[in-house]
Amino acid sequence: MDSKGWNTWGEGVSFGLDNGMAIIPYALLRNYRKLNLSGSETLLLIHLLSFRQVEGIEFPSLEELQAVTGRSIPVIAGELQKLMKDGFISIDGDNDELRDMHYERYNFSGLYGKLGAFLANQAKASEQEGTQGNESKSSISRVTDNRFGGFPPDGGSGKGLSNPEDESRSLFLIFEKEFGRPLSPMECETISGWLDQDRYPEELILLALKESVFAGKLHFRYIDRILLEWSRNRVKNAQDVKAYSQKFRGGGR
Repeated sequence: MDSKGWNTWGEGVSFGLDNGMAIIPYALLRNYRKLNLSGSETLLLIHLLSFRQVEGIEFPSLEELQAVTGRSIPVIAGELQKLMKDGFISIDGDNDELRDMHYERYNFSGLYGKLGAFLANQAKASEQEGTQGNESKSSISRVTDNRFGGFPPDGGSGKGLSNPEDESRSLFLIFEKEFGRPLSPMECETISGWLDQDRYPEELILLALKESVFAGKLHFRYIDRILLEWSRNRVKNAQDVKAYSQKFRGGGR
């Protein structure tokens, strides 16, 4: 880049800095999906924060928000209502008695509270995970020790499960480790449905996950199909899985 180019670039940076800078929580940018926020809802929060910090506008109008987002007013209004309903923002009112005027401003304490709680839970989960030691086996392998159904080579009972309370707390983390990515809200809801609605034992869910890993079909639809098949055949625990697999060994799924 020649001197003229550097001057142009420097002028652009200077102009941008002169127009102000907004401080956006990095935790929001990194974790908005885990907070069940869409991209457009997150961008709307960023614009609200920017209006306050840079322009001193604490309650931008729908028209002002439309100008910076390019979205329709009904869509923006719907997203604002959802953000308020979900507790990310609220509206505070104030009166100027001297001017006899009523002011309104957006309150972001809900957003900061949710971010703080999320980060605290994340730190707690990491701490609990660290206390388990650096084991070479995967999380699923710690539950059971063999390929199908997790049964030891010597034909043991396969009772390798840790404390049920610990398993419940780490079930979502185990799925995220095996999938190698954060779970989507719908996937989290699927796991909750297996536990709360279908009443599948956590042991059985982990065994189904393990089978899907070794089958090379690591997706929720396949795991759900395994659990449904086991349920229809009254397979309720590790011993039942072992008996079921031996009964149909060689027959395929």
